[in-house]
Amino acid sequence: MPTLGDYFRATEAQVSVTVSATTLAVTLMAPFVGVVAEILGRRRIVITALFLLVVPTALIGAAQSLDQIVALRFVQGLLLPPVFAVAVAYVGDEFPRENVAAVTAIYTTGSVLGGFLSRFLTGWIGDFEGWRVAFFAMAAIGLLCAAAVATTLPKEQHFIRAEGLLHSLSMMARHFRDPRLVATFGAGFGVLFCFVVLFTYVNFHLAAPPFDLSSGWLGSLFVSYVFGIFTTPLTGRLVAAFGRRGLVLGVLATWAAGSALMLVPNVAIIFIGLVVCACSGFICQAVSTGYVAFTATQARSSAVGLYVTSYYLGGTAGAAIGGLAWRGGGWFGCVVLVWIVLAAVAACVTRFWHEPPVTLRNV
Repeated sequence: MPTLGDYFRATEAQVSVTVSATTLAVTLMAPFVGVVAEILGRRRIVITALFLLVVPTALIGAAQSLDQIVALRFVQGLLLPPVFAVAVAYVGDEFPRENVAAVTAIYTTGSVLGGFLSRFLTGWIGDFEGWRVAFFAMAAIGLLCAAAVATTLPKEQHFIRAEGLLHSLSMMARHFRDPRLVATFGAGFGVLFCFVVLFTYVNFHLAAPPFDLSSGWLGSLFVSYVFGIFTTPLTGRLVAAFGRRGLVLGVLATWAAGSALMLVPNVAIIFIGLVVCACSGFICQAVSTGYVAFTATQARSSAVGLYVTSYYLGGTAGAAIGGLAWRGGGWFGCVVLVWIVLAAVAACVTRFWHEPPVTLRNV
């Protein structure tokens, strides 16, 4: 983002729109793709979206203005919910209910790896070859991934097709009657809100004096994602040990402590804080997403779609409100904002997450 700001002579707030445009598009698309997936099926939606995503990613590399990049990032956002919202619903349908939490954690681990590689590779490729080549490289990797999914993802065995659009919409509306699901939607909002604030504005914090880090080194900070690859698969066992509510509350407290570390004016300690925050966020996301698939016994695509809508609405708000916090209070203001939202998520989970005792056998 600092590289794009320098190239197009744009402010931090203007460049941050490249993030909020994507999250806004996801917010708008997610509930509808859930409804469509209930009619057309999961596998077809996921594979088609993966191949279509290659196009705007490649076109970003050829963009001539920041406005063009924002528009293409919006298109990317429209194509993301058909991948991950429907994929989580696929897991809920095709795997035994007692294995949903563990399999969702594995899926989240894959997204963690993708999140790390996208930032790490684009940072260093951008340093050596320019940001345009970085996006072309991402498009090529995306094409390979789409081909791999198309050849390996099994056809649905347990999918029950909705009777029609109106029926699918009515089933989606029922999710708002379950306070556990509504609370989980709110938790998802807070998770990405905090993630976007921290992992967006830390770039500007470390690109400025006294740190003056280059794009490559800023991209290297996302090695913090790699630690999530090792912690997220443990989610199933942690749920068995502490329960979903107990685990999330403990992780939220850990997240707040990690963000406090990022106030120390030392790159190494800030990196440790990023690791703590990344692992905390990924575990919260795995537990929350699995809880939606576990709680929604019908119309899982639309339930996950609503969760994704709330999740990315949080990301959109995080990019925008985080910008206000940055302008008003700098990096300290961003961290304080994160503490407030984490406290709100903890209150929401404490009040509404109720479930039978969980054992390792049924996570």
